[in-house]
Amino acid sequence: MSAFLATLDLTDTGARTREDIFTGPSQWMPGGRIFGGQVLAQALVAATRTVDADRPVHSMHGYFLRPGEVDKPITFSVDRIHDGRSFTTRRTQAYQDGLPILSMIASFQLEQDGLEHQVEMPADLPDPESLPTVAQILSGIDHPMARFWATERAFDIRHVEGPIYLKPDDDREPHQAVWVKTTGPLPDDPGLHRAALAYMSDHTILEPILRAHGAAWTTRGLKAASLDHAMWWHRDGRADEWVLYVQESPNARGGRGLSFGRIYDREGHLLASVAQEGTIRVPLPESE
Repeated sequence: MSAFLATLDLTDTGARTREDIFTGPSQWMPGGRIFGGQVLAQALVAATRTVDADRPVHSMHGYFLRPGEVDKPITFSVDRIHDGRSFTTRRTQAYQDGLPILSMIASFQLEQDGLEHQVEMPADLPDPESLPTVAQILSGIDHPMARFWATERAFDIRHVEGPIYLKPDDDREPHQAVWVKTTGPLPDDPGLHRAALAYMSDHTILEPILRAHGAAWTTRGLKAASLDHAMWWHRDGRADEWVLYVQESPNARGGRGLSFGRIYDREGHLLASVAQEGTIRVPLPESE
Protein backbone atom coordinates (compact mmCIF):
# COMPACT_ATOMS: atom_id res chain seq x y z
CA MET A 1 0.00 0.00 0.00
CA SER A 2 2.85 2.41 0.68
CA ALA A 3 4.15 1.94 -2.86
CA PHE A 4 0.63 2.40 -4.25
CA LEU A 5 0.10 5.66 -2.35
CA ALA A 6 3.56 6.89 -3.34
CA THR A 7 2.68 6.30 -6.98
CA LEU A 8 -0.35 8.60 -6.69
CA ASP A 9 1.58 11.30 -4.77
CA LEU A 10 2.71 13.29 -7.81
CA THR A 11 5.42 15.95 -7.69
CA ASP A 12 4.51 19.44 -8.92
CA THR A 13 7.45 19.96 -11.28
CA GLY A 14 5.86 22.92 -13.06
CA ALA A 15 5.46 25.18 -10.02
CA ARG A 16 8.49 27.35 -10.82
CA THR A 17 7.30 28.09 -14.34
CA ARG A 18 3.62 28.21 -13.34
CA GLU A 19 2.84 25.32 -15.65
CA ASP A 20 0.53 22.43 -14.80
CA ILE A 21 3.21 19.75 -15.06
CA PHE A 22 3.56 16.87 -12.63
CA THR A 23 5.87 13.87 -12.33
CA GLY A 24 5.12 10.44 -10.91
CA PRO A 25 6.99 7.17 -10.41
CA SER A 26 6.08 3.83 -11.94
CA GLN A 27 5.29 0.68 -9.99
CA TRP A 28 7.23 -2.43 -10.86
CA MET A 29 5.37 -4.96 -13.00
CA PRO A 30 6.45 -8.34 -14.38
CA GLY A 31 7.50 -7.89 -17.98
CA GLY A 32 8.54 -4.27 -17.49
CA ARG A 33 5.34 -2.64 -18.83
CA ILE A 34 3.37 -0.12 -16.78
CA PHE A 35 -0.10 -1.18 -15.66
CA GLY A 36 -2.66 0.94 -17.51
CA GLY A 37 -4.76 1.58 -14.41
CA GLN A 38 -1.76 3.21 -12.76
CA VAL A 39 -1.36 5.78 -15.55
CA LEU A 40 -5.12 6.45 -15.60
CA ALA A 41 -5.16 7.11 -11.85
CA GLN A 42 -2.05 9.32 -12.01
CA ALA A 43 -3.44 11.33 -14.95
CA LEU A 44 -6.64 11.84 -12.98
CA VAL A 45 -4.70 12.97 -9.89
CA ALA A 46 -2.76 15.46 -12.04
CA ALA A 47 -5.98 16.90 -13.50
CA THR A 48 -7.63 17.05 -10.06
CA ARG A 49 -4.73 19.14 -8.73
CA THR A 50 -5.85 21.96 -11.08
CA VAL A 51 -9.55 21.91 -10.12
CA ASP A 52 -11.38 23.38 -7.12
CA ALA A 53 -12.01 20.82 -4.40
CA ASP A 54 -15.80 21.27 -4.57
CA ARG A 55 -15.85 19.88 -8.13
CA PRO A 56 -15.22 16.12 -8.08
CA VAL A 57 -14.50 14.25 -11.29
CA HIS A 58 -17.60 12.73 -12.88
CA SER A 59 -16.16 11.30 -16.11
CA MET A 60 -12.96 10.56 -17.98
CA HIS A 61 -12.07 9.16 -21.39
CA GLY A 62 -8.54 8.00 -22.12
CA TYR A 63 -6.55 6.37 -24.90
CA PHE A 64 -3.51 4.20 -24.26
CA LEU A 65 -1.05 5.24 -26.98
CA ARG A 66 2.18 3.39 -26.15
CA PRO A 67 3.31 0.89 -23.52
CA GLY A 68 5.12 2.59 -20.65
CA GLU A 69 8.34 1.38 -19.04
CA VAL A 70 8.37 0.71 -15.29
CA ASP A 71 11.96 1.85 -14.78
CA LYS A 72 11.25 5.44 -15.89
CA PRO A 73 9.19 8.25 -14.34
CA ILE A 74 6.13 9.67 -16.09
CA THR A 75 5.50 13.34 -16.83
CA PHE A 76 1.90 14.60 -16.81
CA SER A 77 0.97 17.82 -18.59
CA VAL A 78 -2.49 19.26 -17.86
CA ASP A 79 -4.36 21.64 -20.17
CA ARG A 80 -7.09 23.79 -18.58
CA ILE A 81 -9.58 23.45 -21.41
CA HIS A 82 -12.69 24.89 -19.78
CA ASP A 83 -13.82 26.43 -16.49
CA GLY A 84 -17.59 26.97 -16.45
CA ARG A 85 -20.16 27.76 -13.82
CA SER A 86 -20.94 24.09 -13.21
CA PHE A 87 -18.41 22.06 -15.20
CA THR A 88 -14.62 22.05 -15.48
CA THR A 89 -12.73 20.19 -18.21
CA ARG A 90 -9.10 19.13 -18.23
CA ARG A 91 -6.89 17.26 -20.69
CA THR A 92 -3.91 15.29 -19.36
CA GLN A 93 -1.10 13.94 -21.50
CA ALA A 94 1.29 11.38 -19.99
CA TYR A 95 4.84 11.24 -21.41
CA GLN A 96 7.95 9.11 -21.19
CA ASP A 97 11.10 10.15 -23.06
CA GLY A 98 9.11 12.95 -24.66
CA LEU A 99 6.59 10.58 -26.25
CA PRO A 100 2.91 10.40 -25.18
CA ILE A 101 1.82 7.10 -23.64
CA LEU A 102 -1.68 8.20 -22.57
CA SER A 103 -4.08 10.95 -23.58
CA MET A 104 -7.01 11.58 -21.26
CA ILE A 105 -9.79 14.15 -20.94
CA ALA A 106 -11.75 14.48 -17.70
CA SER A 107 -14.79 16.48 -16.64
CA PHE A 108 -15.50 17.78 -13.13
CA GLN A 109 -18.82 19.10 -11.83
CA LEU A 110 -20.05 21.18 -8.92
CA GLU A 111 -22.31 18.92 -6.85
CA GLN A 112 -25.95 19.61 -7.73
CA ASP A 113 -29.39 18.12 -7.07
CA GLY A 114 -31.26 16.39 -9.90
CA LEU A 115 -33.11 13.29 -11.07
CA GLU A 116 -31.78 10.05 -9.63
CA HIS A 117 -32.07 6.34 -10.43
CA GLN A 118 -29.72 3.39 -10.85
CA VAL A 119 -29.58 -0.19 -12.11
CA GLU A 120 -29.84 -2.45 -9.07
CA MET A 121 -26.94 -4.51 -7.83
CA PRO A 122 -27.17 -8.25 -8.59
CA ALA A 123 -28.70 -10.20 -5.70
CA ASP A 124 -27.77 -13.46 -3.98
CA LEU A 125 -24.03 -13.28 -4.63
CA PRO A 126 -21.54 -14.78 -2.17
CA ASP A 127 -19.87 -12.46 0.30
CA PRO A 128 -16.22 -11.65 -0.47
CA GLU A 129 -15.06 -13.21 2.81
CA SER A 130 -16.38 -16.59 1.61
CA LEU A 131 -14.30 -16.53 -1.60
CA PRO A 132 -10.66 -17.64 -1.93
CA THR A 133 -7.89 -15.06 -2.19
CA VAL A 134 -5.54 -14.93 -5.16
CA ALA A 135 -2.74 -16.04 -2.85
CA GLN A 136 -4.70 -19.18 -1.98
CA ILE A 137 -5.48 -19.93 -5.63
CA LEU A 138 -1.92 -19.42 -6.89
CA SER A 139 -0.07 -20.83 -3.89
CA GLY A 140 2.83 -23.05 -4.84
CA ILE A 141 3.25 -21.60 -8.34
CA ASP A 142 6.81 -20.28 -8.69
CA HIS A 143 6.39 -17.77 -11.49
CA PRO A 144 6.99 -13.97 -11.41
CA MET A 145 3.48 -13.14 -12.60
CA ALA A 146 1.85 -15.58 -10.18
CA ARG A 147 3.85 -14.19 -7.26
CA PHE A 148 2.95 -10.62 -8.26
CA TRP A 149 -0.77 -11.37 -8.59
CA ALA A 150 -0.78 -13.27 -5.31
CA THR A 151 1.15 -10.97 -2.99
CA GLU A 152 2.31 -7.70 -4.58
CA ARG A 153 -0.81 -5.99 -5.91
CA ALA A 154 -2.42 -3.19 -3.91
CA PHE A 155 -5.90 -4.68 -4.42
CA ASP A 156 -7.54 -7.80 -3.01
CA ILE A 157 -9.51 -9.29 -5.94
CA ARG A 158 -11.93 -12.19 -5.44
CA HIS A 159 -13.89 -13.71 -8.34
CA VAL A 160 -17.49 -14.77 -7.82
CA GLU A 161 -17.51 -17.25 -10.73
CA GLY A 162 -13.96 -18.43 -10.10
CA PRO A 163 -10.85 -16.86 -11.67
CA ILE A 164 -9.42 -17.67 -15.10
CA TYR A 165 -5.77 -17.23 -14.13
CA LEU A 166 -4.89 -20.87 -14.84
CA LYS A 167 -7.85 -22.46 -16.64
CA PRO A 168 -10.77 -21.20 -18.75
CA ASP A 169 -14.41 -20.96 -17.73
CA ASP A 170 -16.26 -23.99 -19.10
CA ASP A 171 -19.56 -22.06 -19.21
CA ARG A 172 -18.23 -19.63 -21.85
CA GLU A 173 -20.46 -16.80 -20.68
CA PRO A 174 -19.27 -13.22 -21.42
CA HIS A 175 -19.85 -11.85 -17.92
CA GLN A 176 -18.45 -12.07 -14.41
CA ALA A 177 -18.45 -10.34 -11.02
CA VAL A 178 -15.51 -9.67 -8.72
CA TRP A 179 -15.23 -8.24 -5.23
CA VAL A 180 -12.37 -5.74 -4.89
CA LYS A 181 -10.80 -3.48 -2.26
CA THR A 182 -7.37 -2.14 -1.43
CA THR A 183 -5.25 -4.35 0.80
CA GLY A 184 -4.98 -1.56 3.39
CA PRO A 185 -6.69 1.65 4.49
CA LEU A 186 -6.63 4.85 2.43
CA PRO A 187 -6.74 8.47 3.67
CA ASP A 188 -10.17 10.12 3.93
CA ASP A 189 -9.83 11.99 0.63
CA PRO A 190 -12.79 11.44 -1.76
CA GLY A 191 -10.63 12.45 -4.75
CA LEU A 192 -8.03 9.83 -3.84
CA HIS A 193 -10.74 7.16 -3.57
CA ARG A 194 -12.04 8.07 -7.03
CA ALA A 195 -8.50 7.79 -8.40
CA ALA A 196 -8.08 4.43 -6.64
CA LEU A 197 -11.32 3.19 -8.23
CA ALA A 198 -9.96 4.31 -11.62
CA TYR A 199 -6.80 2.29 -10.96
CA MET A 200 -8.83 -0.73 -9.92
CA SER A 201 -11.23 -0.46 -12.87
CA ASP A 202 -8.51 -1.61 -15.29
CA HIS A 203 -8.18 -4.92 -13.39
CA THR A 204 -10.17 -7.86 -14.83
CA ILE A 205 -12.32 -5.73 -17.20
CA LEU A 206 -11.27 -7.72 -20.28
CA GLU A 207 -11.86 -11.10 -18.66
CA PRO A 208 -15.50 -11.49 -19.83
CA ILE A 209 -14.12 -11.56 -23.38
CA LEU A 210 -11.75 -14.39 -22.50
CA ARG A 211 -14.52 -16.29 -20.70
CA ALA A 212 -16.75 -16.15 -23.78
CA HIS A 213 -14.11 -17.90 -25.89
CA GLY A 214 -12.79 -20.45 -23.43
CA ALA A 215 -9.47 -18.67 -22.88
CA ALA A 216 -7.47 -18.14 -19.70
CA TRP A 217 -4.56 -15.83 -18.92
CA THR A 218 -2.26 -18.83 -19.38
CA THR A 219 -3.58 -19.56 -22.89
CA ARG A 220 -0.57 -20.06 -25.15
CA GLY A 221 -0.12 -17.19 -27.59
CA LEU A 222 -2.64 -14.88 -25.87
CA LYS A 223 -1.98 -11.17 -26.38
CA ALA A 224 -4.17 -8.66 -24.57
CA ALA A 225 -3.80 -4.92 -24.04
CA SER A 226 -6.09 -2.00 -23.21
CA LEU A 227 -6.81 0.41 -26.05
CA ASP A 228 -9.10 2.96 -24.44
CA HIS A 229 -10.92 3.43 -21.15
CA ALA A 230 -13.95 5.44 -20.09
CA MET A 231 -15.32 5.89 -16.59
CA TRP A 232 -18.23 7.74 -15.01
CA TRP A 233 -18.47 8.36 -11.27
CA HIS A 234 -21.99 8.58 -9.89
CA ARG A 235 -21.50 8.65 -6.13
CA ASP A 236 -18.69 8.83 -3.60
CA GLY A 237 -17.42 5.53 -2.25
CA ARG A 238 -14.42 4.05 -0.51
CA ALA A 239 -11.91 1.96 -2.43
CA ASP A 240 -10.58 0.46 0.84
CA GLU A 241 -13.94 -1.22 1.49
CA TRP A 242 -15.38 -4.07 -0.58
CA VAL A 243 -16.98 -3.05 -3.87
CA LEU A 244 -18.63 -5.36 -6.39
CA TYR A 245 -17.37 -4.97 -9.98
CA VAL A 246 -19.98 -6.46 -12.36
CA GLN A 247 -18.64 -6.91 -15.91
CA GLU A 248 -19.95 -8.04 -19.29
CA SER A 249 -18.75 -8.07 -22.89
CA PRO A 250 -21.31 -7.34 -25.64
CA ASN A 251 -18.96 -7.80 -28.59
CA ALA A 252 -15.59 -8.99 -29.87
CA ARG A 253 -14.40 -8.71 -33.47
CA GLY A 254 -11.32 -7.85 -35.51
CA GLY A 255 -8.87 -8.58 -32.71
CA ARG A 256 -10.70 -6.21 -30.36
CA GLY A 257 -13.11 -6.83 -27.52
CA LEU A 258 -15.44 -4.45 -25.66
CA SER A 259 -16.39 -4.74 -21.99
CA PHE A 260 -18.68 -2.75 -19.71
CA GLY A 261 -18.56 -2.65 -15.92
CA ARG A 262 -20.57 -1.36 -12.96
CA ILE A 263 -19.07 -0.77 -9.52
CA TYR A 264 -21.32 -1.04 -6.43
CA ASP A 265 -20.57 -0.57 -2.76
CA ARG A 266 -21.65 -3.28 -0.37
CA GLU A 267 -24.94 -1.52 0.37
CA GLY A 268 -25.88 -1.63 -3.32
CA HIS A 269 -25.18 1.97 -4.31
CA LEU A 270 -23.90 2.31 -7.89
CA LEU A 271 -20.61 4.18 -7.52
CA ALA A 272 -19.29 4.15 -11.09
CA SER A 273 -19.67 2.76 -14.61
CA VAL A 274 -16.81 1.66 -16.86
CA ALA A 275 -16.23 0.86 -20.53
CA GLN A 276 -13.05 -0.44 -22.11
CA GLU A 277 -12.00 -1.80 -25.49
CA GLY A 278 -8.86 -3.87 -25.75
CA THR A 279 -6.89 -5.93 -28.20
CA ILE A 280 -7.57 -9.62 -27.65
CA ARG A 281 -5.60 -11.97 -29.86
CA VAL A 282 -5.83 -15.72 -29.33
CA PRO A 283 -4.46 -18.18 -31.92
CA LEU A 284 -7.43 -19.81 -33.64
CA PRO A 285 -7.51 -23.53 -34.48
CA GLU A 286 -6.30 -24.30 -37.98
CA SER A 287 -9.82 -25.37 -38.98
CA GLU A 288 -11.01 -21.80 -38.38
